[in-house]
Formats: sequence, structure tokens, C-alpha cells
Amino acid sequence: QVQLVDSGGGLVQAGGSLRLSCAASGRTFSNYAVGWFRRAPGKDREFVAAVLWSGSTSYYADSVKGRFTISRENAKNTVYLQMNSLRPEDMGVYYCAAGVPTSRTIMITTAYPYWGQGTQVTVSS
Repeated sequence: QVQLVDSGGGLVQAGGSLRLSCAASGRTFSNYAVGWFRRAPGKDREFVAAVLWSGSTSYYADSVKGRFTISRENAKNTVYLQMNSLRPEDMGVYYCAAGVPTSRTIMITTAYPYWGQGTQVTVSS
């Protein structure tokens, strides 16, 4: 089992920045890829970004490329999502997730068996 606690959400004006954190405990965290997903009101959960176990390879949704950066510190069992130039459409509940997805499933929620509780991001226009 891997337990995940995500944090760092809040209220920010459009154009502002937030950094989300995903702290893990339990099984060896460095064995897992970690993804961030978000759910906007009335919408399905969607992929935002993911980083492989080594931290050397990351993936991003087209909508956040160039604005968001995912990184991990395995020594601290923590993954971060730095979000810059935030837009109202970035608003939602953000969840981190851990699993062992393939390159084909890296963006799919079902590839991640472990999830955090979610942290709310609100962007005012």
C-alpha cells in the first residue's frame, strides 16, 4: 500500500502561481510513477502531468505544457506540481496518484491504484 497526501491548493488570481505537494508513505515510493489529475466542476477527472520513478521523464497535458512543471524528490517521498500562469480553466480539485503505468496508460486514471484525497485550486479571473 502507498498512502498519499496532497496539499498546496488555494485561491489565486489568474496569472498567479501555486505549488502542489504529494507526500507519500508506505511502500517504496521511488518504485512508482506519480501523476496529477484534476476534476473541474461537472467534468470527469483529467490527466494533468506525470513523472516516472526516476524523475527523468515527465508527461504533460497539452493544456498545461509550458506552464506546469512536475518534479519529485524520492529522498523526501514527495512529488511537486509547480503551476504558473494559472487560468480560470485550471480550477478544480487536484489529485495525485501513484502506480506503475506504461507509456500507453500514463494518462489514464485506472493505471493508478493509489490516490490522494485531493486539494482544491481556485483561480479568480
